[in-house]
Amino acid sequence: MADSNGTATAESRAGGIRATGRRRRGPSRRRRALTISLCTLTSVVLLGGAGLGYVYFKLNGNLKGVDINAALGHDRPQNVDDGSMDILVMGSDSRAGKNGEYGKDEGGARSDTAMVVHVYKGHKKASVVSIPRDTLIKRPDCTKNGRNVPGAQRTMFNTAFEVGGPACAVKTVESISGIRMDHFIEVDFSGFKKLIDALGGVDITTRKTIDDDKSHLHLQPGKHTLDGEQSLGLVRTRHGVPGGDGSDLGRIQLQQTFLKALMKQVKNVGVLTNPTKLYDVADTATKAITTDTDLNSVSELTGLAKSLGSIGSDSIDMVTLPVAYDTANPDRVVPLTKHGKQVWDALRNDQDIPKSALKGSAGDTGGTSRYVK
Repeated sequence: MADSNGTATAESRAGGIRATGRRRRGPSRRRRALTISLCTLTSVVLLGGAGLGYVYFKLNGNLKGVDINAALGHDRPQNVDDGSMDILVMGSDSRAGKNGEYGKDEGGARSDTAMVVHVYKGHKKASVVSIPRDTLIKRPDCTKNGRNVPGAQRTMFNTAFEVGGPACAVKTVESISGIRMDHFIEVDFSGFKKLIDALGGVDITTRKTIDDDKSHLHLQPGKHTLDGEQSLGLVRTRHGVPGGDGSDLGRIQLQQTFLKALMKQVKNVGVLTNPTKLYDVADTATKAITTDTDLNSVSELTGLAKSLGSIGSDSIDMVTLPVAYDTANPDRVVPLTKHGKQVWDALRNDQDIPKSALKGSAGDTGGTSRYVK
């Protein structure tokens, strides 16, 4: 709930996990160290692509592209050419095809996960802003398949992707932030599962029981190697975690922690030194993603990876868009306008996000360090 000033007074307690990685030699001291080079899945493509010149053609054939620039035209924030970069990364929860086992297909995919990745000028550090899917926002008018999609007031953020596809999602984020997105990347359910399985699973340690029939996840406290199905359950669970409030906020922190473990997994299983495994992972990852047309080739992804290669995991700050629980519907959250402006203004000016921007937000109640030793 929120007080009279719109400040959240309830914490999102998602019951923690700590990421161990595989064959980890010692505990990580890096806090909020999420090496999320394009939402982890894409980072596998980026890191792996450079060594796969002989299969570029096949991998290129896996990639799907959306012409965001053509869809949105010129009605967009200014394209600031200062060396910084902004990328919208989304996880799709479509129930179509093989994803149907996760529920009824109600006509379109929604954005199960949304992150704005801001890469600072010089490409030495980055900030990541997670946008809760349950955030009530003003959605702008969009166009899909040549027809107008009317905007809406106080509608959930993830409906933008559902009703208008990637272009509408980008337009909505740009309308919220005032920042032009340079690139777009989408990852789907089934592709996520297959990638985890191709990697051989991901090791995590749970501190409390996770028991969620809706996400098909049941874990006792202790160490686990999660396969693709279990990993998907973990990053989607929000009802079966002790202390959780059923909102998207606790799930976001679980996602952050899991992605950290996944990056350690990629490093520790020797993907980059094992050509066969590297190909399997890259083949799986390129099939799992949809990008904007400017990134729709392995060579472009590889070039981007090289330009971001100097960003260390301890140079990435990760936050959640400042929000409070909606007083009319506690299952939804609303942006804290003043605090959100601080976040977006900082990124627009290529500056660090001030800690004051997160004060009083229901979305950042300790960050991933609550769950990671």
